[in-house]
Amino acid sequence: MDSLQRRKFLRLSAYGGMVFSSGLPLARAQDGMPPVDDFYFVQLSDTHWGYQGDANPDASVTLPKAVDAVNALPEQPDFVVFTGDLTHTTDDPRERRKRMSEFRDIVSRLRVASVRFLAGEHDAALDQGRAFREFFGPSRYTFDHKGIHFIALDNVSDAAARLGDEQLSWLAADIERQPMDARIVVLAHRPLFDLYPQWDWATRDGARAVEILQARPNVTVFYGHIHQEHHHSTGHIAHHSARSLIFPLPAPGSQPKRAPLPWDGAHPYAGLGFREVEAHRTGASYELAEFPVVKAST
Repeated sequence: MDSLQRRKFLRLSAYGGMVFSSGLPLARAQDGMPPVDDFYFVQLSDTHWGYQGDANPDASVTLPKAVDAVNALPEQPDFVVFTGDLTHTTDDPRERRKRMSEFRDIVSRLRVASVRFLAGEHDAALDQGRAFREFFGPSRYTFDHKGIHFIALDNVSDAAARLGDEQLSWLAADIERQPMDARIVVLAHRPLFDLYPQWDWATRDGARAVEILQARPNVTVFYGHIHQEHHHSTGHIAHHSARSLIFPLPAPGSQPKRAPLPWDGAHPYAGLGFREVEAHRTGASYELAEFPVVKAST
């Protein structure tokens, strides 16, 4: 077996995860574009460090357990990205920074060479992202990794859930610089499409971002915020949400109010987890694997 197949087998046997393939376009090298080298990264989301409540009575240890689970992977990812709501919201600026400091200390135990962060509205909406930027750097940025261009968007620092004209112009300029066959991954906290605006599961000017992104044929979006796995397409762009690491939320519109699903003492981490995303040099798909916070029981 090649290294990816062997790694996948080891992970599945150790963690009991579910793997599926999604038909996300990943262009092959052409016109001088470098080929995609096989690699994978891990997406974690919505850790809500500082949360206290019945929806997760184990909240003080869930994040450390997730760090341990990632560190225990048979092969370490190229990088880890947290797609927002690193901490749970608080009106107290000193407490907000305390939670961010504690979060940063915990995730510093990750063994990967690179960890990247996005803000969530719990981190940024009350102070327009000032504390987040103090601890974690810019709230929007780009980077390139092994033939893929990554764009991290900030759709949370504006309390009205907007990207804003200035950021949209920045996005359009960045996309314009990319070759037509560029392989692009967008990272965001909120969904860029109207998943369920009644529950704040939307970005008010997200359609403008999607319109900009549709100018390139190979774009995929990974986001958080909704505390569950969800898959959606806007034209040729696939959008994939990640599970939370604090508590799951109900399916969009499945109940009158958005509220955490009750904690199940018999299955304490049901609905929580993290994701790995594998980029392949050959073939035309990413491969997504969903993993629980702790190993499957035997």
